Amino acid sequence: MTRGPELIGELVRLRPVEARDADRVWESLQDEEGIRLTGTTRKFEREEVDEWTRTISDREGRYDFTMTSLIRTVSGEEADDMIGEIVINDIDPATRSANVRLQSLPQYRGRGYGREAISLVLGFVFAPAPQGLGLHRLSLDVLSINPRARMLYESLGFVQEGVLRDAALDGDLFCDVIMMSLLDHEYEALQRGELD
Repeated sequence: MTRGPELIGELVRLRPVEARDADRVWESLQDEEGIRLTGTTRKFEREEVDEWTRTISDREGRYDFTMTSLIRTVSGEEADDMIGEIVINDIDPATRSANVRLQSLPQYRGRGYGREAISLVLGFVFAPAPQGLGLHRLSLDVLSINPRARMLYESLGFVQEGVLRDAALDGDLFCDVIMMSLLDHEYEALQRGELD
């Protein structure tokens, strides 16, 4: 699974995470709202972030993508700064399943970047090899305190499978974790316009 492909849409480019993304990854870990909505409870050291960005794209069983905007700068160059990340992890070749998670930097939320990033990932994970991973199932977890993300996932075809009651923390309070998934035949039907 070394490196991974580059996936390009109209708004975003997904490329493997690189060492040059360390500053933006560190910035995302300082975003209190993002930390809250993703249920992150662990504290990270800057050295860990530097090591992670330097090595993560070479690890087996996962694809870690940096989301970059395709909007051109004033000089006409394409910006390549990280605006978020999307990760395909827990890849199981035997069951042809994996998990996905997404996080955007605060100034890029609600602008369609996450929607397109997930759509690009769906195309990649459900495409047959060698163009894609040929998966049967893609799952994700979303916290009950993040209804906006849940609505996004539902609009892309993800179906709620269950709820882990009080399985995450929201400050000092517990909140539910909603488990969702999308199957290959459901994705194909959506692509054909057969499912709403």
